[in-house]
Amino acid sequence: MQININAVRFKTDKELEKFITNKIEKVGKFHENVIGSEVTLKLENTEKPENKIAEIRLKIKGNDLISTKQCKTFEEATDLAIIALRKQLKRIKDKKINKTESIKKIEKITNINDTEDIEDIIDDIE
Repeated sequence: MQININAVRFKTDKELEKFITNKIEKVGKFHENVIGSEVTLKLENTEKPENKIAEIRLKIKGNDLISTKQCKTFEEATDLAIIALRKQLKRIKDKKINKTESIKKIEKITNINDTEDIEDIIDDIE
């Protein structure tokens, strides 16, 4: 998996890049269709201490997932963005599993000739 880390108007240190890479690689193991990711780190020009922004774009087959978080540190923003991406990935997996189960149930119904068996399967679906 390819991981691109971009910092806007500042240079990141190796420890921060290593931290981000490690976190994203763990997410890549969570879902098999992750192709790559782009991380953009920004400093917002405000007086608030929560001025660090981490935006992570996770590239997966079919679509991209994006999460942007703002915190006091880039590490904290990255952690929160990763948590949000994991939730998105879980939703995608759950949809895929539900779709597969529905297809299997429909295939069962179309292959049955006996009325009693059809009623049993309909009860299972409900």
